[in-house]
Amino acid sequence: MSCMNQMSSSDFILLGLLICSKNSLVFFSSVLLIFILIVTENTLLILLIHGDSQLCSPMYFLLKHLSFMDIFHISRIVPKIITNFLSGSRTISFAGCGFQIFLSLTLLGGKCLFLAVMPYNCYVAICHPLLYAKLMSDKVSVMMAAEFLLVVTLNSIVHTAHALHFPFCHCRTIDHFCEVPAMLKLSCVNTFRYEQGACVSSTIFLLIPYIMISASYVQILLIVFQTKSSEARKKFFSTCSFHMVVVVIYYGPFIFTYLGTKSYHTPGEDKFLAVFYTIPTPTLNPAIYSFRNKDVLKAMKTCSEVIFIIKGRKDA
Repeated sequence: MSCMNQMSSSDFILLGLLICSKNSLVFFSSVLLIFILIVTENTLLILLIHGDSQLCSPMYFLLKHLSFMDIFHISRIVPKIITNFLSGSRTISFAGCGFQIFLSLTLLGGKCLFLAVMPYNCYVAICHPLLYAKLMSDKVSVMMAAEFLLVVTLNSIVHTAHALHFPFCHCRTIDHFCEVPAMLKLSCVNTFRYEQGACVSSTIFLLIPYIMISASYVQILLIVFQTKSSEARKKFFSTCSFHMVVVVIYYGPFIFTYLGTKSYHTPGEDKFLAVFYTIPTPTLNPAIYSFRNKDVLKAMKTCSEVIFIIKGRKDA
């Protein structure tokens, strides 16, 4: 009867990340605190980069866009979780689900491309310093960001339209939140041909950037080993090892979720992997890419000193 009632409506039922139990309030509080932490630290990073003239290099330009995408990505999920938890309703409209899919594909795809360019930026700076001003100029960085956003937006429109076009003859119950793999599991038609096309798209946005990241770090590693400075090697390993942790945490679950047919993994696995590439990376990115950076720490110190001086003048 529940399935029949759902089939008479265009709304979907989000089971969500919160399961009704005595521990749900604890989990809800944890999700809310993580959401506040992600928004706060990424907003702080954006303000620092925007307000400090010393942080105007292409690296920080990319970091600023990465922080914007992290904020929007976590904001497409957590507010809906909070609303559903407080209201007791688990429904999401057809248009709302489509908007979640569109934002998911746009932000996750864009993040894949930006994460791939950042190691390339380091590679050019270390391996070809004389060409850096030409290959990674402000104009090139802006054009690159605009092209990335255009490509991922067009890709998202196509896949969102296809995912919502399939007839849904099963219960309209989604295990976590609206994504293409979850929508394919609800379809009662053979989606194998579409999944093949989606696999090609996933290869472009996942495997190729991952290969670029690996190749960039290998080239940097070869240059670092040729130097006699132990300090340079120590700095490389302390920085790049954390970078690779973020890449593996982000790309690994993403590749498993989007590469392969819907029969390869269960809804429980999809939920776990979705949480894995949604929450840890936006939390870790500012700390790993920026707050361990001397320039950012210097900008934070300068900003705090200015605030202290202004506060002291007001008190006086």
